[in-house]
Amino acid sequence: MLQFISNNFFPIVIAVLSGFMLFWSIFGNRVRGIKEVDHVGALQLINHKDAAVLDVREESEFKGGHLLNAMLIPLGKLKERIGELEKHKDKPLVVVCRTGSRSGSACATLGKLGFENAYNLAGGVINWQKQKLPLEKK
Repeated sequence: MLQFISNNFFPIVIAVLSGFMLFWSIFGNRVRGIKEVDHVGALQLINHKDAAVLDVREESEFKGGHLLNAMLIPLGKLKERIGELEKHKDKPLVVVCRTGSRSGSACATLGKLGFENAYNLAGGVINWQKQKLPLEKK
């Protein structure tokens, strides 16, 4: 057994790391306490629960197309501009980026700042477009 491990150390390490990365990609947001919604859940929150939409991409990305009525606060400016979101603190807030990664980080930050109803849009704008849902350009 030890001979096998010593002869195959690097492939074993790569396999373990790959497994961990797969686990984290599937369950990472749950571990961090981030609520996720798919496009159907996001639409239900927006249409039936009066959810606000926060886009945390950069302005150039936002101008290329964003969810209807979305507010733009880039992730890097979220903490300094948090006051702009205070009126939405007790309502659902759908947080969006290109793929769901930055918006996941934003949801973690918002959760620490008392926003208990922040939802990460799984797959971000890319998935939204794949579902043929509308984007607005300003």
